[in-house]
Amino acid sequence: MPAAGDLLAAAAPRIGRSDARIVLAHLAGLTREQLIMHPEHEVDSPTAEAFLEAVEKVARGCPVAYITGRREFWGHSFAVTPDVLVPRPDTETLVEEALAVCRAGSVRRVLDLGTGSGIIAVTLALELPQLEVFATDVSGAALAVARDNARRLGARVRLFEGSWFEALSGADAPRLFDLIVSNPPYIDPADAHMKNLAFEPRGALTDDVDGLQDLRAVISGARSRLAEGGALLLEHGYDQGDAVRRMLSEAGLEDVRTVRDLGGNERVSGGRLR
Repeated sequence: MPAAGDLLAAAAPRIGRSDARIVLAHLAGLTREQLIMHPEHEVDSPTAEAFLEAVEKVARGCPVAYITGRREFWGHSFAVTPDVLVPRPDTETLVEEALAVCRAGSVRRVLDLGTGSGIIAVTLALELPQLEVFATDVSGAALAVARDNARRLGARVRLFEGSWFEALSGADAPRLFDLIVSNPPYIDPADAHMKNLAFEPRGALTDDVDGLQDLRAVISGARSRLAEGGALLLEHGYDQGDAVRRMLSEAGLEDVRTVRDLGGNERVSGGRLR
């Protein structure tokens, strides 16, 4: 049987050492620390074969999170599958702004549009348990992941299936919200980054038009769904701030502003209904 250290060495030309350790630890039922301290640990043949196959997938662009089925976000371990995007640090900016809005005002009811794995809705529900949190997604498979995350992490989130606000057409869905948040598909299909995202669900990445269509749909529908004084917050691309601010203003929202992420890029824009 091969030693863990030898397997990691064999993976080195293909993927990063850290990613290789994460994958091998997951498949072998060990911790990364155990792999570092005991490189001589023998790995059984089926696990070694599965590891080398996983290395090839990661080398072709498959996110490590799809191998392990988990990704950390806001201090919680979220389940992820190829049906949802892999959570990214950029979205923490949206969560930070949403929490600030909730804590600064009388926010009771929050809606997360296009929830995916549920990281935004679940995080808000865990941070502020007094909130009524609702979430939608057009993908039933994505909602299954969000439902599993909410249940496993103990978050109270009500989920609805459908496209944007259409998901809330049922009699059991609330009409108005104090805060609406969304991280919609916003990557321009011509963006060079798309070629590196082939393993993630395309419909959650791009509108296949110009990257602004879903942002526009959320903004145009939000006005009739916001309670008086309610706020809308949107994650968007680093170069879309001007366009999103213009759409927010044209939709009649006030106090329009943009927040930059930790990389200094314009990342979250929003406004308020007066």
